[in-house]
Amino acid sequence: MTAERVATRGRLAGLDGLRGLAALFVVLHHCWLLSFPGFPLNDAPAWTGWLRYGHFAVVVFIVLSGFSLAVSPARSGWRLGGAGTFFNRRAWRILPPYWAALLFSLVIAWTVIPQPGQEVPTGKSVVIYGLLLQDVFGSPSPNGALWSIAVEAQLYLVFPLMLLVVRRMGAAVMLGAVTAVVVAVGALAPAVPAVDLLMRLTPQFAALFAMGAVCAGVVRTPEPGEERAKEPGRLPWPWLAAAAALPVLLLIVVAGPVWVVENFFWVDLAVGPAAGLLLAGVATGRPVRLVRLLDTRPLRRLGSFSYSLYLIHAPLVVMVNRLVVAPHVPPGMPVFVLTLVLGVPVSVGTAWLFASVFELPFQRHRSWKGLRDAVRARFR
Repeated sequence: MTAERVATRGRLAGLDGLRGLAALFVVLHHCWLLSFPGFPLNDAPAWTGWLRYGHFAVVVFIVLSGFSLAVSPARSGWRLGGAGTFFNRRAWRILPPYWAALLFSLVIAWTVIPQPGQEVPTGKSVVIYGLLLQDVFGSPSPNGALWSIAVEAQLYLVFPLMLLVVRRMGAAVMLGAVTAVVVAVGALAPAVPAVDLLMRLTPQFAALFAMGAVCAGVVRTPEPGEERAKEPGRLPWPWLAAAAALPVLLLIVVAGPVWVVENFFWVDLAVGPAAGLLLAGVATGRPVRLVRLLDTRPLRRLGSFSYSLYLIHAPLVVMVNRLVVAPHVPPGMPVFVLTLVLGVPVSVGTAWLFASVFELPFQRHRSWKGLRDAVRARFR
């Protein structure tokens, strides 16, 4: 089954489901963190230890972002169609729900409860988070999940340059150059204070983003005369993904959570290839059962508003845990279970309503005029 056959109206089957599951995993991770303090070590039951690593869902998001944005250029000879158009479309897609979620989070932090371990947000927080500079300048956070949005927005700025290098020098050169710069930053940071400042920007995400973009090459149209045996879609992507993931899983188990958390930079880089290869497999329809599962209606629907779920769940889960559950339930597993039972449905339901107003309309309509006309038509 090729990428073209699993695509529907340009949509690659399974990718929305992956987005939805990744966002849901972040919600579960935060429910776990609030119920068992002491990250990365706490008294949580060992069988819940996998929930410790919600950070890796963000890794998947970054790889998936690079992959998704590169699908259309990959089908068009790695041509973007204009940097200005790309930036406008990204701003239209990302900023309205982000700013709405920021306002939502600020109101909750100011009037109900701030984020755990954070002071009440200030005017500085409003400016820094509003301008997507929270990874550059410090300020009280209104929402513990918003840090990665700034990183992704900054990656959009270099995406046209990445595609230019791919088009002129090849995907391997682009990925190698980005990865070499990132590895150099990681290696020099402990000894060079000026370089260490760059670690605030989570530079490993640049390499992950580039990995995703390169893996999008599986959907490209083969050049005339190119041998079918060399087509990317014919490679055993699921097995390659499993082979790349196994050493990382063993490392996580053997090294333990403290080492893993302290070395997220290097572990993220190790997780990236497995995530990219998995995306390549899903995009080419393999493994078939996994793609069918990811493309079921509930997971597709969850994926359609996964961005909103990621944006607004943190203050909701904090309110449920701190104000509703913890004061009335014994600590530990009772708090965790009830936080899940209440926090997940509240987060998903609220995110769906939020997306219906602030996200989905901006996906369906590509301009203020189109959006305005649609709103007028709805009221009429």
